[in-house]
Amino acid sequence: MKVLLAGVTAIAAGLAVLPCGAQSNNSSQGAQQPAQAAPQMPGKIVFSRSTDENGQTTVAGPAAVAAAQSGDAPVATDAERQAVRFTSYDLDVHLDVAQRHIGVRALIAVRNDGATPLKEIPLQISSSLTWDGIRVNGRDANFPVATLNSDADHTGQLHEAAVPLATPLAPGANLRLDVTYSGEIAPNAKRLTAIGAPNQVAFHSDWDGIGVDFTGLRGFGDVVWYPVSSVPALLGDGAKLFNEIGRQKLRLTGATFNLQLTDVFPYGQTPTLAVIDGRPVALDVTNPGSAEVSGVATTSLTGSTLGFETPNLFVAVRDRHAAGANMNLWTLPEDDSAAYSWNAADEEVTPFMINWLGDKPRTALTVLDLPDADDAPFEDGAFLATGVKPAAATQISRILAHALTPAYIQSPEAWLSEGLADFIGTLWIERQDGRVKALDSLASSRQALALVEPASPGVSTGQPLGEAYTPIYYRTKAAYVLWMLRDLVGDKALAGALHAYAAAQQAGASAGKPPSSLEAYLEQAAAGRDLGWFFAQWVKADDGLPDLNIDHVYPSAAEGGEWLVAVDMSNSGYAAAEVPLTVRSGATTVTREVLIPAQGKTVQRILIQGEPTQVQLNDGSVPEVEASEHVTNLHDTSAANEPIELQ
Repeated sequence: MKVLLAGVTAIAAGLAVLPCGAQSNNSSQGAQQPAQAAPQMPGKIVFSRSTDENGQTTVAGPAAVAAAQSGDAPVATDAERQAVRFTSYDLDVHLDVAQRHIGVRALIAVRNDGATPLKEIPLQISSSLTWDGIRVNGRDANFPVATLNSDADHTGQLHEAAVPLATPLAPGANLRLDVTYSGEIAPNAKRLTAIGAPNQVAFHSDWDGIGVDFTGLRGFGDVVWYPVSSVPALLGDGAKLFNEIGRQKLRLTGATFNLQLTDVFPYGQTPTLAVIDGRPVALDVTNPGSAEVSGVATTSLTGSTLGFETPNLFVAVRDRHAAGANMNLWTLPEDDSAAYSWNAADEEVTPFMINWLGDKPRTALTVLDLPDADDAPFEDGAFLATGVKPAAATQISRILAHALTPAYIQSPEAWLSEGLADFIGTLWIERQDGRVKALDSLASSRQALALVEPASPGVSTGQPLGEAYTPIYYRTKAAYVLWMLRDLVGDKALAGALHAYAAAQQAGASAGKPPSSLEAYLEQAAAGRDLGWFFAQWVKADDGLPDLNIDHVYPSAAEGGEWLVAVDMSNSGYAAAEVPLTVRSGATTVTREVLIPAQGKTVQRILIQGEPTQVQLNDGSVPEVEASEHVTNLHDTSAANEPIELQ
């Protein structure tokens, strides 16, 4: 039982950042749902209104479409679900926070990315929500609804509508749909408690819900509050759920996103902060004059383009603090005293961020205090939702080094956006505790990376970083790649390239012009050094990991107390790597960067003062198939020119 709970706790912690696997269930949307721990409040928002091509307006609620939702078994296939790509969302969202209720009208555009025509469009929402109506080309559609088992939603289930088309949608063709749905969203940890997670652990992970003082909807992987089309996946089914979350993010990249929000709140509970897709937006508030009247807050986000992210929505009653030059802190009243600690941490980490990423961020970091200090944190761009408590500035600064990175650089490329934050985080660890500790933090995920990497090209495709959708690639491998680039070109050149990338991103943001590739900025900052081979093997393709070895060491005494050490090295992997080779003696240490080709060998000769005692290949900065450090101790070097055979 202890082993089970430890594993469950780890899964719950992982869900704070992402979730995992899937089947279909032959139950209908009207099937009885298990009772939830959070109270279910009565009430429904009905505002389903649409206009056809003749200008006729129709109002429809659940009763109008109940007869259409008669299907029990899923009728869509995984191939159909994977073929649907969402290219545009235009959402009109109404919240009644006292009732935990949401009502949405969504105008969505989809494209058939499959190879065959689509006779129907599968659309999914959380099982806590009900499809109220779907219109295609201005006409009401009759559609079956099935309940799918999928842990992409905190309830463990999705409601899937299979929308039939009068004319099949051809490959590459686009279609617009007008959909309405509504329901209550309360914290729900069913998917975690079902696999044995303790209630406290589960609800601190799955805290999404609508409430009077806090509404947090993180999106696909936590709560599916907007329409999606996904392959069902269940926790515990390997990494399928995590992969599906990544695929959804990748497929939404570049989609346009607009949201109009209306928030109805009780007297005395005026919201002060709204965040849409990680971006704070100003609220226009009409306060009630008495307890018998509700207040209304409205806001919108328009003209937004989704990056590698899940659309999210937050509304909260919080106190605002301008905590440092780079950050706005929104806290519960009982946590106001924490502002001092966070301000001190911001002041501590800011010079470091300026050195690596630029003179100033493109936007301030928004930090939202979660309802409970133990709630799992959530990050999206320059937005961090976390428990805010007083702590030592050195502790908070480690959080900020990671969280502030997207405030400077938010790349549309997942590996650079997500991986850069992890890389900067490890650099801060290096600053505080040294290089060994920083590399140890990377090494904690190296074995998992080695397991998913292809043993050789052709055995499996792996995931090139430019197309990565699995966290172990776009976070762990990406952070390793940035460490390797740092060692290839040096701190000054890498920092210069990141400064140039950030400046180009900020300058081109208003013009819609993306910056050039990091490779181009690096080669310019590194005085024209050719990095094509590195990006070809480590970013644009996935050739697996190197598998290095020290084959022989030939130490020989030279003049003046110096020794010449020749080291034969090999790489049985399919990815070339430039790695540090270090020779140590009692008097000194010498390190050289050595390029070892894929499926190849090389020799390096190093002159060192004093008799050599140890040779080390790789210090953990380059991920390998096996251990990422190779150490040979030289015990007897008296027989000059005799090779030391290694086992």
